[in-house]
Amino acid sequence: MGGKVPEAVVSGRGAARLRAGHPWVYRSDVLRAGGEAGDVVRVEDRRGRFLGYAFYNPRSEITLRVAERREGVKIGGEWFYGRLRAALEYRAGLGMDGDACRLLHAEADGVPGLVADRYGDYVVLQVGSAAVERRLEMVSDALEELLSPAGVLLRGDAGSRRREGLRRTVAVLRGRVPETVVVREGPVRYRVALWRGQKTGAFLDQRENRLAAGRYARGRVLDVFSYTGGFALHAARRAEHVEAVDSSGAALEAARENARLNRLSNLSFTEANVFDLLRARSDAGEVYDAVILDPPAFARTRRDLPRASRAYKEINLRAMKLLAPGGILITCSCSYHFSREAMEEMLRSAAADAGRSLRVREWRGQAPDHPEVLNIPETRYLKCAVLERLA
Repeated sequence: MGGKVPEAVVSGRGAARLRAGHPWVYRSDVLRAGGEAGDVVRVEDRRGRFLGYAFYNPRSEITLRVAERREGVKIGGEWFYGRLRAALEYRAGLGMDGDACRLLHAEADGVPGLVADRYGDYVVLQVGSAAVERRLEMVSDALEELLSPAGVLLRGDAGSRRREGLRRTVAVLRGRVPETVVVREGPVRYRVALWRGQKTGAFLDQRENRLAAGRYARGRVLDVFSYTGGFALHAARRAEHVEAVDSSGAALEAARENARLNRLSNLSFTEANVFDLLRARSDAGEVYDAVILDPPAFARTRRDLPRASRAYKEINLRAMKLLAPGGILITCSCSYHFSREAMEEMLRSAAADAGRSLRVREWRGQAPDHPEVLNIPETRYLKCAVLERLA
């Protein structure tokens, strides 16, 4: 790399973690480091052996994020272009049906702290790294050269940015970006609020699970935590009736618009506290042919796990009681800290308490444009179980 690169020395534990293929080094394992927040630093072990080039931020608990393991490679415009091109080539082989997808998935695509999502002709970025924030011009140049988007928007409004010392900002980096855009997902179209919607505008990681819900849906369906109706829209293409439930009136108004956009008249919308509604419906003995649960992340940290486990069990137990014989439960968790093993145990406990026997139809995960890296367990976070009530 040209010029003098600051150096960081890591502990034996930090070096072992990097050699095992994980890109993160926590503050407690950084013995000494030069440079300032946002610099690229050369990472070595105590004996001076090269481990990689990392994005450095002393303000963050994850102080080093290794981005390049080849010695002598400069992290500049060509590097970002190469990373993005490789990510696009990977996705070209996925055969995704739609015009909204994740183009680059941070560590899983070799660029720690950068997410890039495509919505039709527009690209929306989320940045969780001071080093990437300093190099957004390079990122935008690479996007322009490879994709020629009509506009690039930075959604720098995630709360996690505070941990990196990054200020809250939403800004157009290139071109022009409208407030909303209509995208296609298989047979369904929906409107995305690029400037204000959750994440970068939509939950793209659930795309394949929403398509699967469309295949399982029949009869009477209850879609809980519906947000703007992603699962409900797909379910309504086959079901007799779908009720979409959410605590946000604004989200349900967007869901209504999406139903009109798809000319679907077999949906109804209920604004309610989800926990109260599930309890009331199950106590009343109501029955559905399918129930869909897509809750927010109840466990954002390990400390949240006891409370989160209780919340997950409560909604799943109530949903199981609502199932008709042969009915389908599609239940999700996007909490990384709530593992698949923990989710399985919770579902077994909920089934026992509900007095229900359920067959596992399939376990699903995040869409393939949100790839998992075996060496980075944090890249596997979304779990989706499809369960069938036995008579």
